[in-house]
Amino acid sequence: MATSGPDPLIRPASRADVPAIVALLRDDPLGREREGEPDDPAYGAAFEAVERDPNCTIYVMEDAGAVIGCAQLILLAGLSRRGMLRGQIEAVRIAASRRNAGLGGRLVAHLVEAARARGCGTVQLTSDKTRLEAHRFYGSLGFTASHEGFKLTFA
Repeated sequence: MATSGPDPLIRPASRADVPAIVALLRDDPLGREREGEPDDPAYGAAFEAVERDPNCTIYVMEDAGAVIGCAQLILLAGLSRRGMLRGQIEAVRIAASRRNAGLGGRLVAHLVEAARARGCGTVQLTSDKTRLEAHRFYGSLGFTASHEGFKLTFA
């Protein structure tokens, strides 16, 4: 579905966007299993922690006053690769009713440019192994499945 007016705006999220972001995170089978209700105070506290961190930004894509997408960029400092700064992209979501219109590609490109502007030498992301459609999407944007990821989850 194409946008009907000017291009959607991509901007850093505000506290008022948290319920819409949580709704986007819940908008698929995995998200419905993992996420709580948008009014859960844990989300507000988490947003405030992100907002305080200068190396972390949650972005939203807004069209006609409605949040239709979100993603997070985290800057990771380290010693490897001669101290190269990395950008980690997390939680990329586009509202189900707006998918397949190029909006996700625009959102990811915005985060890639933000990472480049902050001095990152690479941008990385992870995607659940069951999200085959997302894997094709990231591949179409030039990302390669170059590493195997591991997680250790605490209750």
